[in-house]
Amino acid sequence: MKTMKPPIFVWLALTLTVGLAAQTPKSPQTTVRSKIDLSKLGPQVGEHVPDFSLKDQHGKTWTLQSIMGPNGAMLVFYRSADW
Repeated sequence: MKTMKPPIFVWLALTLTVGLAAQTPKSPQTTVRSKIDLSKLGPQVGEHVPDFSLKDQHGKTWTLQSIMGPNGAMLVFYRSADW
């Protein structure tokens, strides 16, 4: 007598179900972070920026004076993650 094989989607569904059931949620971590003194992390709001020189993606060197226009310049420092 010929036996029927289950369709492939049955095997995929079974594998997915077993895989998801095997994952257990992690317990919440209670890591205590120490307080950071923000005044020691670099220039503060309103402070003057020291002169610098940096190269852009084309190799051209830029200084603070070269990017300052007649009305000054605004520098924005953005941290994308807590590293």
